[in-house]
Amino acid sequence: MSKEVHPALRKRLRADGVAPLISVQDLVVRYGDKEVLKSVNLDIYPGETMVILGASGSGKSTLLRHLEALARPTSGHIYIKGVDVATCTNEELQRVRRIMGVSFQSAAMFNSMTVGDNVALPLREHTKLAEPTIKLMTQMKLSQVGLEGAENLFPAQLSGGMKKRASVARALAMDPEILVFDEPSAGLDPIIGAGIDQLILHLKQAFKMTIVVVTHEMASAFLIADRMCMLHQGKIIAIGTVEEIKRHEHPRVRQFLQRIPDEPGSADANYLTGL
Repeated sequence: MSKEVHPALRKRLRADGVAPLISVQDLVVRYGDKEVLKSVNLDIYPGETMVILGASGSGKSTLLRHLEALARPTSGHIYIKGVDVATCTNEELQRVRRIMGVSFQSAAMFNSMTVGDNVALPLREHTKLAEPTIKLMTQMKLSQVGLEGAENLFPAQLSGGMKKRASVARALAMDPEILVFDEPSAGLDPIIGAGIDQLILHLKQAFKMTIVVVTHEMASAFLIADRMCMLHQGKIIAIGTVEEIKRHEHPRVRQFLQRIPDEPGSADANYLTGL
């Protein structure tokens, strides 16, 4: 992955000349005759936290899956550190995936393994580090998320918030440049959710990571975001800073922020069911 600016990114440089670390260009995703993402364009720059918003069925999960390089699009391009994951080789794809850590919505811990073994799994699978080094790194990652001494516990012994933190520790195992969170506060009470928000802020400040977050929690989004974008029916209808989104005049943005339900039988309500 070259440090030179890819030709496809030269028109997307920030005002200070910085190229996007992630650049989504004219992304189209279809499943059968259903077009889920419709010519999506999104740039995410090094060191920023981008929060992706949208109602259920808006295309958030599909966009996230493609940002994670877990699927190939119908058309368009996704450049991650200069590599187009829509067209690259499997070898290049594996290199891209190794600079990215993912914290899943359900934590996705292996219940038959200790917390320490869950966190150590990426290191054992993708490196040739000696076991004492892996154990030390595992302890460091758990410490970074506030789970010192938890390496010998099993996931069933953890609270919901602790499982989320353990999932973050595993996502950090390979020292990624990009950290992805899928609904980090889902299923957590407001106090525990606030702790996860503070963890995200700490990781960004301490490690200068580029962070992508999908969330429905507006208080969390407003706290952690540098910029936000909103999807609606497979298109990005708004993008900007927290204050710019709060002032945005698009009716769907206003409806989302003010928690106004769709009218029964409306086009937006029917879109979610495919009617």
